[in-house]
Amino acid sequence: MTTTTFSVTLFDPKTAPQSQKLAIGRLLATSQAFAFPDDPPRTAEKVAIELDFLNPDEQMERFVVWHGAEAIGWGTLSFDTKQNLHLAHARLTVHPDWRRRGIASAIARELEAVARREGRSTVTFATTSRSPAGEAYAARLGAQPALPMRQSRLDLQALPHELLRGWQVRPAGDPYRLHLWTDTIPDEYLERMAEMMMVMNSAPKGDLEMDDWVITPEMIRAWEKMNADCGEACFTLVVEDGRTGQLDGYSQTFWDKDRAALVFQGATAVRPEARGRGLGKWLKAAMLEHLLAHAEGARWVRTNNANVNEAMLGINVALGFEPYAQFTEWQLKM
Repeated sequence: MTTTTFSVTLFDPKTAPQSQKLAIGRLLATSQAFAFPDDPPRTAEKVAIELDFLNPDEQMERFVVWHGAEAIGWGTLSFDTKQNLHLAHARLTVHPDWRRRGIASAIARELEAVARREGRSTVTFATTSRSPAGEAYAARLGAQPALPMRQSRLDLQALPHELLRGWQVRPAGDPYRLHLWTDTIPDEYLERMAEMMMVMNSAPKGDLEMDDWVITPEMIRAWEKMNADCGEACFTLVVEDGRTGQLDGYSQTFWDKDRAALVFQGATAVRPEARGRGLGKWLKAAMLEHLLAHAEGARWVRTNNANVNEAMLGINVALGFEPYAQFTEWQLKM
């Protein structure tokens, strides 16, 4: 049997020709379609736009394996330069037709070298049960399945409308009010929204050795630009306490009209001191009704919840979310 040695090369999307960026876009779109064949397909053009997206204060090293003009392997290692300085996050993809030939291992060696160079003692990465090869590879690396999550899917055509209406009934004299924003957080709420988003630090982390993240207004604006560049709408619902102006809960969904059937549910969070007042249910119900009215062609909503997050899983199950896949955050000690 002939052993092939694959060359792993650095990739800079800022200087690379468009043809190479499109080749990597095709690789990532093909790999996603392989794992999620029922999803609306992604285009190489849109995926290519995302290759140089970074958060403020984030750095990333990118590697590619070429077969002629075709990209057959891709890996990235990203790390923040101000927070969680012990952490890095890896992503590794091999074309379905080129797996089990040592490409993943060749890329992983380069990612490990970057992690060691940057002094990162822990590398995290994610897998889905829809692509069992990734889970098996993580186990072979000796990584720890630090945060298992249930990925669930909701059929918007089967929503319990009476339940949605009931969850949106508020008591007399209720001090809370809802705000809905599409794509952009108003300037007057930006600082409050960044502080609200940090409530997600209270979500289950499992065994992930991760410090709380600080969210800044600059990060929010960078995320908004990324969504706009990709043509993805972001719907944000927040609950404001009319007595103080404090935001006590929020929920976000993401929808691309070019992949209209599928909506991604992002974070939903309520401040610990404001829980038990029905705010999470109110946010979820109002968001689903908004999607029905304003996300034309939407059929499915997909979300991830930690297996131990009983409160949010309970809300989602009541709404009709059903198990779809297992999504796992792994960590590997260097």
